[in-house]
Amino acid sequence: MEKKKVKNLVIVESPAKAKTINKFLGSNYQVESCFGHVKDLPKNKLGVDIDNDFKPTYVVIPGKKKILNRLRKLSSEAEKIFLATDMDREGEAISWHLSQELDHKEKLRIVFNQVTKKALQEAIANPGKIDINKVDAQQGRRILDRLVGYKLSPLLWEKVKRGLSAGRVQSVAVRLLCEREDEIEAFTPEEYWSLSVIFTDDKKRKIEANLYQIDGKKPKIKDEKSAEKIVKDLVKGNYKVVGVKKTKVKVFPYPPFITSTLQQAASSHLRFSPAKTMKIAQDLYEGQDIGADERVGLITYMRTDSTRIAKEAQLSVRKWIEKNLGKEYLPEKIPVYKNKKTSQDAHEAIRPTRVDLTPEMVKKYLSSDHYKLYNLVWRRFVASQMIEAEFDRVSVDIQGILPNKKELLFKLEGRWIKFSGFMKVYQEKSEKDKAIPILDAGATLSVEKIILRQHFTQPPAHYTEATLVKALEEKGIGRPSTYAPIISTIQQRGYVRWVRGKLIPTPLARIVNALLVTNFATIIDTNFTAKMEEGLDEVEQGKKKWTYLVGEFYQHFKRDLERAEANMKNIKEDGLIPTSMVCEKCGSKMVVKIGKFGEFLACSNYPKCKNTKPLDHKIGMKCPVPGCEGEIVEKLTKKGRSFYACSRYPECKFLSWDEPVEEACPYCGNSYLVKDQSGGLKCPRCGKKVKSTVVEKINLDGVICEIVKLRKISHAVSS
Repeated sequence: MEKKKVKNLVIVESPAKAKTINKFLGSNYQVESCFGHVKDLPKNKLGVDIDNDFKPTYVVIPGKKKILNRLRKLSSEAEKIFLATDMDREGEAISWHLSQELDHKEKLRIVFNQVTKKALQEAIANPGKIDINKVDAQQGRRILDRLVGYKLSPLLWEKVKRGLSAGRVQSVAVRLLCEREDEIEAFTPEEYWSLSVIFTDDKKRKIEANLYQIDGKKPKIKDEKSAEKIVKDLVKGNYKVVGVKKTKVKVFPYPPFITSTLQQAASSHLRFSPAKTMKIAQDLYEGQDIGADERVGLITYMRTDSTRIAKEAQLSVRKWIEKNLGKEYLPEKIPVYKNKKTSQDAHEAIRPTRVDLTPEMVKKYLSSDHYKLYNLVWRRFVASQMIEAEFDRVSVDIQGILPNKKELLFKLEGRWIKFSGFMKVYQEKSEKDKAIPILDAGATLSVEKIILRQHFTQPPAHYTEATLVKALEEKGIGRPSTYAPIISTIQQRGYVRWVRGKLIPTPLARIVNALLVTNFATIIDTNFTAKMEEGLDEVEQGKKKWTYLVGEFYQHFKRDLERAEANMKNIKEDGLIPTSMVCEKCGSKMVVKIGKFGEFLACSNYPKCKNTKPLDHKIGMKCPVPGCEGEIVEKLTKKGRSFYACSRYPECKFLSWDEPVEEACPYCGNSYLVKDQSGGLKCPRCGKKVKSTVVEKINLDGVICEIVKLRKISHAVSS
């Protein structure tokens, strides 16, 4: 009897990917999942021999022994072993560790940018070897992070609070957040006013133009009194069109997505966090059932910093565009997009694996979130291969001569689409038409309405998850695979709160950041961290040894660590962040301290005065409950969610999940409003949304003047 042929073993990282690949390979292949990393540095000790060229000691991860035993048994029976883990550094390291643990026969490394039948067959037919340079780059990063974590965290336990952790890259991200918070707190809003006029021509057509100059200089209207003075003269002026400029404008398509731009667009368009975006993208990459017993990876590999597109995919999408949209939407040459200098270009951009699988075709098979992200990727890719959009833009200058001989200049611009080009498929939110009447130079105009608007200068915006990803990318901190984990980590470890989409550093973050900036200025310097990232890239390219890179880093780190152990301030005893609050018992200033259960306020005159109280952030509003003398403070739940309560709680029972503001509801008279999730205003009693502006109207010689004032809290809302 003929002996049954042993199957070839294919090992991937996830069960979903294994399920998809099983559909493509025949009965001679058995596809198994290793469920991610199987080996790592030990949890209970450093695992790095610093004196022996930073040699790491790897151990099997707890819980992975059964998985490894099964894979060992299967590999011993298999004819060939194909290691098909992901194509990034982490995937290469997983394959390397598997190769050490499995049967002694040769292990064949296969990589593929998309989970499709053709890509799998090509990979199987052309196996390679494990890329040891890529493995070394992963080892270098892992050991750098382990050295920081295991050497720095105990110091923070001793000086600040037990259980704290510090990371090489996460600490730099926290520094960015803290520095932004410092800028916001130091900012002083300044009032200014803008002025626009609605003119009519002899055909009764209306146009709104903004005041651009007064006597050739940019207008500076600081307050309402100054604005009203201009308006009184303005109604008596003579106005005419002195310039009309028509231009044709081309708007070019965006490049296909890379990891960072996908995370930013998904945040803007879909309100997805980076972590959610990457989880859904991973699902789309690994495979989805799309009917008729068909399962396919819908997008290419989602961790990439390259905008390169495979020639085959470019030709395929060009055929689709010509057939479905028309030849006029095709550029003569295939578009080529420039990569960043640090881009590895090893992977393609993120694109659909098959352009013929339109979002509409697969919608019924996908969850709502999976469909939304696939739709975004598909449209961005198709648009990136299309011709530019064309607009007609018109700029109009209107001159006004006042009775006091002052000369005013008003400007307005409009644009309307002449040819949609790529915008037929993909548009950013900011890209809107603004049509205006075509006016003739020399035409006289009449003032129909004047609009004065109050504004306040705004501080720098808090980081959102999307803008933090953008900042990390621009500064060269982290790489595509690390953006989402960095943001998730700093939230999980209590260094940042998520408030209406904004990332707000906690007092704990600011205390730890101040200590690290003082004592470890080099390692949490953005330029130094970016240099380390470039070094890891050089390791991957075979240009540098990982041991040299780690040694270079450790020289700086060891010196800072020794100095910090001797000199770092003991926050448990001293406190760090001074406040403007005064101790009601002795009159000294209160400081923020860290205790077993978190941050609290303590008297700086300790131990003479032992006054302490909870750290609650005042928002500058009295409690709206009639007769209560308390103030509204922001508190945190044990899970880190913000809520608002009276400082006299539990005597006063006022509580709100939304931030209250001291402004009466114009509809029902309720004594306060709250900020909703979008930062707007609503009434908690009647539920109606309340505009952030109040409009007053006055009549000046038959001309209506609208004065649009911000509610007293509105400038804070918009920040």
